[in-house]
Amino acid sequence: MNSSWSESLSLGEMIRRQREIAALPMRQLAAMSGISNPYLSQIERGLRDPSDQVLNAIADSLQMSADSLRPPVPDPDPDAAPPAVVAAVRADPDLTAQQRKALEESYLAFREVTIERRRVKGRRNGAPSSDVSNAIAD
Repeated sequence: MNSSWSESLSLGEMIRRQREIAALPMRQLAAMSGISNPYLSQIERGLRDPSDQVLNAIADSLQMSADSLRPPVPDPDPDAAPPAVVAAVRADPDLTAQQRKALEESYLAFREVTIERRRVKGRRNGAPSSDVSNAIAD
């Protein structure tokens, strides 16, 4: 497979394409991966998201890395550096990929909630939301 991931494909579509390229029936890939045929079918149709463990098992069965199956995570602004906390988490060699992902997602979710609360609070106090956003950026 070509190393670039097509942005138009979902994870399930990518798994299905790789299974078809490998000429593996769905039942065989499911058995090789240690999952049920219906579960693999749901993953391929985008109805279920596989855990990292399941994705790794599927990737191993397809003789490829799990990262090559995952869609790229787009940055909201490619020119903007990630927040310092995210950069530190990404750079920590003592964390697994799963731990990095969990910490980054948790941090960003907490940050979004806090920013939204500040915006709502700022509107209640009569400050325009842009003033609140500028205060957050400082």
